[in-house]
Amino acid sequence: MSADWIEVCGVDDVPVLGSRVVERKAGGNIAIFRNQADVVFALLDRCPHKGGPLSQGIVFGERVACPLHNWSIGLVDGVAALPDEGCTKTFTVKVDGGRVYLDAHEVYAGGGTSAPDVPTNALAA
Repeated sequence: MSADWIEVCGVDDVPVLGSRVVERKAGGNIAIFRNQADVVFALLDRCPHKGGPLSQGIVFGERVACPLHNWSIGLVDGVAALPDEGCTKTFTVKVDGGRVYLDAHEVYAGGGTSAPDVPTNALAA
C-alpha cells in the first residue's frame, strides 16, 4: 500500500540544526528536524526520559540532545544513546520539491482523525 502524505512545511522553513513542531490534537506533537547535511527527520516531540520537548533540543549529526537532561536521541531510530535507555516514536518523512511531507497513516495513528494543525512557525502564508 502506498502512503498518503500530508504536506507540513518547506524544507527551508526548518532551520539547519533546528526544528519545527507539527501540533496534533491527539497522540502528541511531532518535531521535524533538519541536520547540517540537510537531511530531514521526524520524531514524537517527547523525550523518553522525562517527556522533555525534543524540538527545543540541540541537533548534532543524526542526534538531538534533550533540553531537560541532555539525553542524546537518535533522529533516525528514536533510540536513546547508552547508558540511557528508551526510545521515542519516529515518523516517516519525505522531501519532494523542497516540501516536507509526513505519512498520514502514522500521523493519524496517534488517535486523531482530523488533519494536524499547521506546523508552528513553519508554513509560509
